[in-house]
Amino acid sequence: MSSDRQVPAKDKAQESPVPDEGFVRLPRRQVILTLAGVMTALFLAALDQTIVGTAMPRIIADLNGFDRYTWVSIAYMLSSTTVVPIAGKLSDMYGRKWFLIGGITVFLVGSALAGLSQNMMQLIMFRGVQGLGGGIMMALSFVTIADLFPPAERGKYQGLFSAVFGLSSVVGPTLGGVITDSLSWHWIFYINLPLGIPALVLFVRTFPNKKSSGIKHQVDSLGMVTLILTVVPLLLGLSWGSVQYAWGSAQVVSCLVLAGVSGVAFFFIERGAPEPIIPFSLFRVPQVRVSLAVVFLIGFALFGGLVFIPLYFQGVLGRSATSSGSFLIPMTLGVVVGAALSGQALSRLGGHYRILGMFGVAILSVGLYLLSTMNAGTSFGQAILYTIVMGFGAGVGFPLFTIAVQNAVPHRVVGVATSSIQFVQSLGGTLGLTILGAMMVDRFSSHLAKGVSADVQAALPQGMLSSLTENPQALVSPQAQEQLQQVFAPLGADGATLFEKLLTQLKDSLSSSLSDVFLVALVLVAVAFLITVFLKDIPLRTHTEGAPVQQTAADGGNGTAGETKGPALPGLQ
Repeated sequence: MSSDRQVPAKDKAQESPVPDEGFVRLPRRQVILTLAGVMTALFLAALDQTIVGTAMPRIIADLNGFDRYTWVSIAYMLSSTTVVPIAGKLSDMYGRKWFLIGGITVFLVGSALAGLSQNMMQLIMFRGVQGLGGGIMMALSFVTIADLFPPAERGKYQGLFSAVFGLSSVVGPTLGGVITDSLSWHWIFYINLPLGIPALVLFVRTFPNKKSSGIKHQVDSLGMVTLILTVVPLLLGLSWGSVQYAWGSAQVVSCLVLAGVSGVAFFFIERGAPEPIIPFSLFRVPQVRVSLAVVFLIGFALFGGLVFIPLYFQGVLGRSATSSGSFLIPMTLGVVVGAALSGQALSRLGGHYRILGMFGVAILSVGLYLLSTMNAGTSFGQAILYTIVMGFGAGVGFPLFTIAVQNAVPHRVVGVATSSIQFVQSLGGTLGLTILGAMMVDRFSSHLAKGVSADVQAALPQGMLSSLTENPQALVSPQAQEQLQQVFAPLGADGATLFEKLLTQLKDSLSSSLSDVFLVALVLVAVAFLITVFLKDIPLRTHTEGAPVQQTAADGGNGTAGETKGPALPGLQ
């Protein structure tokens, strides 16, 4: 036990008891180094979700894998999403330090192997390995704020971490393109090594190894298995539906059925498990229920809508495919600024996260409304401004709900509670991409069928209008647009007029369908705003009465942390 070992004098200060709810009070230098390591890990995990996209055309050209284009991203998404609640729970039981070290190690090994891939199957498999490590890093990065700081101080650091997460979205696509063009696509994976290894060293040397003593835990193995058999088929079926297979296909139906059956089994297993992966008693806490509902709805609306912003810039405003992705940068900077200001305001103004949450969701609603008003006549500057408003609102809102959950539950379940926020957000985003994407295609077909004039229809070859309805390539591909122009060329001057008329009608139809999508997203965020009204503020604590917390040596010694009771909450005492 730690009480029996000799502790160097320099470590005694950080091992002195402090009466708070379980966070580890460290010397300032150690806090700075620990935060640097955590933020680097978070940056790498988030970066890997965006950096690969710009390199994919080069990758499939080298590895001959066009038919498995989406699997490189799906493999990462499946493994990272599934491991989040499992990592959160196990870190509550056994401590955060070695799970984070293990997650970074797995991520770096997966990165090296992905860079060495010689065919698409190897790349897909190693991206799955990367995802396991990345999921652990993502799950525990935000939880560490609760380990290092009391609730009253967490807002500014939560905002800082959210800003780092947003920054990776800005850097990722551009960095991926530069590395691919300057070196090779292999280096988008190798780049993780010189950044990740120093972070790993920082974790080993500085991260506190706080864990409960004298408690024999029971790992919920059946819960883990049924959770995996629920999440993986669900995300797989949703990713496949209407993209690779029809919704009624055997592949999609079997995945969704397996997910449903496993989900029911998971529910009953968790109800009887001594230490469930996801304690259902968490949902008895009002702040947890409200926050999960809001984050799910915002994730559904925001991440579903984000995919269509580059499509608007490219298809409606006529910008190039290369530059359309960069138009998300101002919006992402809005997220970064909003998250940073929100965190500072929460810490400095007394922790009124309900009011700040309502403010953030309201701004997000305004942004989505403005996006829904865009059409072919909207100026480039207006469109950029609208995306900034949306990004700022999302940045203000998202960190607050994590703080609300962490402040409302005892420290012993803060890991699984925090990871539940990320897990639900990811599920909401996946559902949003699927449902809003299908809606956009359906509404585009409907608008185009009504919008194409009779003279244009008469000039088109049989079946071409149906082809354009299913895939309006002429709006996003110069080659497809040139081919379409050749169809009208034999008609001379009239043909040129009809061609321009058809392009206008295609743009109007796409704009109208995207407006419909943003309006649906607006309705969902409006519901989230109404739910946020019921988020009850709990004063952010600077400490909590209970058993003193004994700090552990940064070298990962045998230190223990006394378990505190935390706030008395239904089902969590």
